[in-house]
Amino acid sequence: MQHRTLGDQQVGAIGLGGMPLSIEGRPDAERSVATIHAALDAGVTLIDTADAYHRDGGEVGHNEELIARALGSFGGDTSDVLVATKGGHLRPGDGTWTRNGDPTYLKQAAKASALRLGVDAIGLYQFHRPDPEVPYADSVGALGELLDEGVIRMAGISNADVAQIDLANEVLDGRLVSVQNQFSPRFRSSQGELEHCAQLGIAFLPWSPLGGIANAGELGARHAAFREVADAHGVSVYQVTLAWELALAPVVVPIPGASRPASIQDSARAVDLHLSADEVARLSAA
Repeated sequence: MQHRTLGDQQVGAIGLGGMPLSIEGRPDAERSVATIHAALDAGVTLIDTADAYHRDGGEVGHNEELIARALGSFGGDTSDVLVATKGGHLRPGDGTWTRNGDPTYLKQAAKASALRLGVDAIGLYQFHRPDPEVPYADSVGALGELLDEGVIRMAGISNADVAQIDLANEVLDGRLVSVQNQFSPRFRSSQGELEHCAQLGIAFLPWSPLGGIANAGELGARHAAFREVADAHGVSVYQVTLAWELALAPVVVPIPGASRPASIQDSARAVDLHLSADEVARLSAA
């Protein structure tokens, strides 16, 4: 698989979003582990998770523990796998989401995530979503302290705008390595953040790069140009979508979610799909 740079590490150009393996409609544990193993076999070396990726109350960190289990039971070498987790966005268990950007809480949450992942230091820790009750610089400052203390190796942010990207990078003394925002053919409002990350050399990780769990199946019907390009290449519309995102900037590393081995295997093949400049322009204008 082609690789891209994320901080001080090279990762596969396509990552795996672990969320579908732990929320509503999740597969059983055996298929979940098989999906993660299939990703590793396909050359995926970036796995995205969060302590909030769970379904029920009382199971905070479900996805982190699942990933740790899958990595521990994989027969091959996992030394180059980067697990990126997040904190500051919570699911009480009633289907709602809350936020907590308190620095003390974030530091505690990161240490709890490290325990669940079974690591001495988290490879990449990202502030999940801004908390309007807490100054953004204070929340990001907690990541700086975690870096200095060796609890995390790299720091990132998620669901951030351009001003927050610049502020975070300033607070972290230039140590911001990633921005994880929603981006797909259906959701392009983070185009400016993607381009800003490209200018700064900061990795941009599109979440829901295929349009989200509920909408991915409609991708071809909703976006005819993507279906037409897919048909011309004889590949899935999902591969075309991911290949298009990869072509937008060398800092882009899409993290499609998957709940079946075949899904992530198909997504991983996007790195080998070459789109012409005309095709990229056509898809960008669609």
